[in-house]
Amino acid sequence: MFMDRFLAETPSIDYMNSHIQEKVCELKNQSADDADYIKRCYFFVRDEIPHSWDIGVSTVSRTASDTLMNKTGICWAKSCLLAALLRANGIPSGISYQLLTIAEDDSQGHIVHALNTVFNGDKWIRLDARGNTGEDDAEFSLDKDQLAFQVREEFGEIDYKDNNADLDERLVNALAQTDNLFEINIDFDF
Repeated sequence: MFMDRFLAETPSIDYMNSHIQEKVCELKNQSADDADYIKRCYFFVRDEIPHSWDIGVSTVSRTASDTLMNKTGICWAKSCLLAALLRANGIPSGISYQLLTIAEDDSQGHIVHALNTVFNGDKWIRLDARGNTGEDDAEFSLDKDQLAFQVREEFGEIDYKDNNADLDERLVNALAQTDNLFEINIDFDF
């Protein structure tokens, strides 16, 4: 069945990990219903798990459980954590991508940004738990996309508006091949 893959545990979205399960229980016990649970998970990942580059931490979080235990991760890892928290509670979730510039223009090339898809009863929505800094302003909405970044096509940026059941293999490999986040290889076609 199509929806099963958006509920499956994967090496990156390792929701059976005991630390993930503990956080799931904590958030579930605070939640009135599924919509409230989704919101609590979103704000937990967005606001309590800082983006590694924002805080200058070289630690590499490769999986959802790494991200929770390290209390930091880049958007790729944070999207795995949000997906894990949701899937562990039976809420289908996936990962979507944007291709964004590294600088304010395309002079330094592009990087892949990951965010989440969530099935909210009758439709898929996208949530971006990257973390708000400066002009990045992702908000929670079960009705419409309110993402951190608006794509600027004039600089070659792309919003793929896709829905993937797992973290892209190229991103998994990039994380696996570095021990220092500031040395990660992001030079690949996406």
